[in-house]
Amino acid sequence: MKYTTADIDRYIDLYLNSFEKVLYEEDSQFMEGMKTRSLAGDDIRRYQFWEWTQGVGLYGVWKLYKETRDARYMDILTSYYERQLVIGLPSKNVNTVTPLLAMSFVAEETGNERYMDVCREWARWIYEDFPRTKEGGLQHITSDTLNEGELWDDTLFMTVLFLANMGRILGEKKYLDEAEYQFLLHIKYLTDRKTGLWYHGWSFKEKSHFAAAFWGRGNCWITAAIPEFLNLFNCSRSVKKFLEETWKRQAEALIEYQEPNGMWHTLIDDKTSYVEASATCGFAYGILKGAGLGLAKEDWIRQALAALEPIMGYTDELGVVNQVSYGTPMGRESKDFYKKIELKPMPYGQALAMLFFMECRKYAKDI
Repeated sequence: MKYTTADIDRYIDLYLNSFEKVLYEEDSQFMEGMKTRSLAGDDIRRYQFWEWTQGVGLYGVWKLYKETRDARYMDILTSYYERQLVIGLPSKNVNTVTPLLAMSFVAEETGNERYMDVCREWARWIYEDFPRTKEGGLQHITSDTLNEGELWDDTLFMTVLFLANMGRILGEKKYLDEAEYQFLLHIKYLTDRKTGLWYHGWSFKEKSHFAAAFWGRGNCWITAAIPEFLNLFNCSRSVKKFLEETWKRQAEALIEYQEPNGMWHTLIDDKTSYVEASATCGFAYGILKGAGLGLAKEDWIRQALAALEPIMGYTDELGVVNQVSYGTPMGRESKDFYKKIELKPMPYGQALAMLFFMECRKYAKDI
């Protein structure tokens, strides 16, 4: 089936129109857990709409603004940040950093020093005070779990991209060097040498990859994060080559495991696990972004574009993306844990669909 740029734009508009509804939809399960498990013990209302789930979504809106320069997208962003600054920001951790990635771009774009001051403070904290694992890794501390001595693949997208962007904006080479190091360290401990896929996490305490799962959305953060990182600033030549080769190895493996209908499973190598929309969008987006850097083979581009039709099929008439797995903690003992995660529309599902469809616009003639 052929799709025009107009067809793709119609879906992007649908995703955006439904985005604010999903953005401000209360996650009652998360908030209930925070009543007893909040690590910082601060006002849990500050976490209600300021977490990684919203942060990824906001980044999608920022990219849409950057692509189109449409003021309504900037209005969504600034309205959100103004609202949250009145409420007050939560304590600092991997996931609460995520909304600052888009904020740092907005601050740079608009010259908003109040936003930039917030970003400076949090970037300084990441560099100087962030809890660390052995070898100086960013420990995957979240709002409700310490995760001592643990590296998770999510951290690179949720926290390290923001630190790198602030290094670029501020001209702070130490932030850029630290961001490079975190990518290299996470590659060292999370990539599987046999397949090129990524494990969800590594424990220095237990010296294991937990359930050794190749979790879909965790992998998609890497497929997207590496091209995003390479687009932010000029890495040293050796680091750049290392990241590129790591990305190509993963992408090659992903193509092997893609279903004929264009989707990927929530456990990439397990066909008995359900197909999952946010990971599929993240993989397809990342592959197309890598293509823009000259990293993807022609058949990889065709395979990424094959995801367009099924994602359209999972989009309802209001523009809400379904078949999205809920926020997923570490599967510590069994891979079956990932198969039991509920499916629920989430802001990151909307955002990853927007990012994917924006890249598809460049290839409309080929779809």
